[in-house]
Amino acid sequence: MENKLFDAVALGELLIDFTENGTSPQGNPVMEANPGGAVCNVLSMLGNLGKKTAYIGKVGDDMFGRQLREAVEEVGIDTRNLVTDPEVNTTLAFVHTYPDGDRDFSFYRNPGADMMLTKDEVQADLIRSSRLFHYGTLSSTHEGVREATRYAIDVAREAGCIITFDPNLRPPLWKTLEDARREIEYGLAHCDVLKISDNEVEFLFNTTDYDEGARLLKEKYNIPLILITMGKDGSRAYYKDIKAEAAPFLQEHTIETTGAGDTFCACILNYVLEHGLTDLTKENLEEMLTFANAAASLITTRKGALRVMPKKDEVLQFIAEK
Repeated sequence: MENKLFDAVALGELLIDFTENGTSPQGNPVMEANPGGAVCNVLSMLGNLGKKTAYIGKVGDDMFGRQLREAVEEVGIDTRNLVTDPEVNTTLAFVHTYPDGDRDFSFYRNPGADMMLTKDEVQADLIRSSRLFHYGTLSSTHEGVREATRYAIDVAREAGCIITFDPNLRPPLWKTLEDARREIEYGLAHCDVLKISDNEVEFLFNTTDYDEGARLLKEKYNIPLILITMGKDGSRAYYKDIKAEAAPFLQEHTIETTGAGDTFCACILNYVLEHGLTDLTKENLEEMLTFANAAASLITTRKGALRVMPKKDEVLQFIAEK
């Protein structure tokens, strides 16, 4: 592939994840304002793996927007296409964590600044200067940002970028689940690499047979590489006629699972950037999944995600110790 300025550019939400961090002397929950947003989590981990990244999105002209810009720049993500909205506040998400590390989200996004990105604000040359373009569906929940996202996808396709997609289904952010389904299906039809979770396969196909889900995805959308994450059951990869799987790295010290899927996704994209999509073997896929599972396991022991992604050496050492 020709030499380009960036390895990966992503478009999507950038927000504050308020995560629980104990209780106050009065017994109230104490919330910590962690920088978050799926696609920037992915870019942060890619940066830790040595890749040069850039972000396209929007924040509010408020304390949280400034915090997010500083955090994104701090981890080395290029922010030339991070737009500030002078009127609409930064999106907020409050995360309730259960004892097993799973979580629920409450979003303050009616509207939120990330929804206000327009087609005219997308810097097409930034996408053209990248090897890979990554996106999810949270940038397609509303008409204006949906138009911006689809424009970016078209630019990426014309530029020959590898296009990668993570549905990242968040039901509270959709007017109806049929709207969510429609936008996920659009994404499935416009990607070369799909990272999808077990619950999203169940949502689309009403099955817990993930091999069958992968078969239907491949049959309908002809996606070259499909990754299915299954939480405590590990992950699988489907490529041509090859199926590979890797066991999870279960943690005794899991705090929360926020960012685990994004960390996994970044590791997959890194592998694709280094090895391409042409001649992957089962051994390649198993190596890719093992590293991604280990990195995802490590992030569950930390609060937040964007600022605390594991380093490559840390992941390799973790694998070697298991």
